[in-house]
Amino acid sequence: MEQLYLKYQQKPWTETLKLVHFCMDKPLRRLGSNPPGGPLLSCLEKIQRTLNAKSLFSVMNRLESLSKQKGLNSHVSPSGTACYITSDMFYIEVQLEKDGKVMDVKLAHLGEAPVICDDLVQHLRMKNYDAFGKILEDLSNLYRIPGNSEMKAKGYLALQSLEKDLYSMSLLDRTEAVNRVTKVLHGKVGHLVPRTGGTPMNIEFYISPYQVLEAELNPDSQVCGAKIVVTVEGTDILQKLPISPLIADSQAADDGCPAFLPLTDELCMDLSACFLLKSHQSIPMSSSSIEEIQRLTGIQIAGLKLVPLYELIVQSALKEKCSEDLSTHNSCFFVSLPDCPTHCYFINKGLEKSDLTGALVSKIPFTHPKCVPGIIEVLRHQMAYNTLISSYISEKHINEDDSELLYFEVAPQKNTSFSVSFLHPMKDNLACEKSNVVFT
Repeated sequence: MEQLYLKYQQKPWTETLKLVHFCMDKPLRRLGSNPPGGPLLSCLEKIQRTLNAKSLFSVMNRLESLSKQKGLNSHVSPSGTACYITSDMFYIEVQLEKDGKVMDVKLAHLGEAPVICDDLVQHLRMKNYDAFGKILEDLSNLYRIPGNSEMKAKGYLALQSLEKDLYSMSLLDRTEAVNRVTKVLHGKVGHLVPRTGGTPMNIEFYISPYQVLEAELNPDSQVCGAKIVVTVEGTDILQKLPISPLIADSQAADDGCPAFLPLTDELCMDLSACFLLKSHQSIPMSSSSIEEIQRLTGIQIAGLKLVPLYELIVQSALKEKCSEDLSTHNSCFFVSLPDCPTHCYFINKGLEKSDLTGALVSKIPFTHPKCVPGIIEVLRHQMAYNTLISSYISEKHINEDDSELLYFEVAPQKNTSFSVSFLHPMKDNLACEKSNVVFT
């Protein structure tokens, strides 16, 4: 301290203030970096996560710490009641009362006026800093496009154009007689929810038969089906992306699809980016379904590891049905049915043949809005197949009394076909029933 005092005693106070503000505004931690004080920062994060920030000072500290974790800048207004979280492409303004209560949260992208974000207000009022931090991360990822600020802004402009076209497509299915479940299962772009504030546009595209029955029996229930979010992401190669909406007329053609404008130089631009449909939970998809999506988009889905499809379906079903980590090596599952002997299903995961393999898919890249309805149809078909096979899987692996068990073997066939083999109830031989899943 004595050395620091001697070093700065000859310098004007204004320079010292500038140095202090510079050090406070500089992020301590950026994504992908490993700073020397990493363990200390990690401890501070855990302490702040545990503490219930209530006062103005503690809320400000929590917001500043969170922005640093996400590689963003932050500073407090002169009044001390507003915190600004900033990057080169957007900023968030959090307005607080003197007691630390959140009044308002505004988001402004580069060149746009700030808008109030109810989702961000709700997260902060509920002290859900994890959800707030996830939105900060998603906003930063929107601009992770190679190039300068102008190129990043063009990528965001392309995303806006895509969202407008998808919303126009959703209007084609909108009639008074169409309910939400019908839109989810049969709408060209499912049940579409536009982007609001920091929450990206999402598409709900599939609801299982169990959920449909629940919605019919209990209209007030809020069943939630499979969703994908619409976003943009940087790539290593140039892609031609539209930077202006391509649907000029919202009226559908004879085939029910809208007419798109041609990709002229005025309507599109070469960018190191592509559009993405992202699922928070990876979807087990067969090789044939993956090939069909790649044919529709003209883009290869990178980073896929092909394994037996049924192995992925079993793994995904157990993860959804069980809170504990159960081994996926066991292929025997017991399912209890009312007024019926317990069924024992043996899941034959098949060999690693090209038509019986699959991969976990969480991102689907594309470059044109016309690809989305076709992608959704493939996803619906795959989800219907996965739901049916998952109905044979349970968390129950051990059955104490096997004297009255009924045994079945479920085996994969080509594409979305499968077979169920069982002992014939009237004859002393095996019977086999083969089914093909068709989504209508």
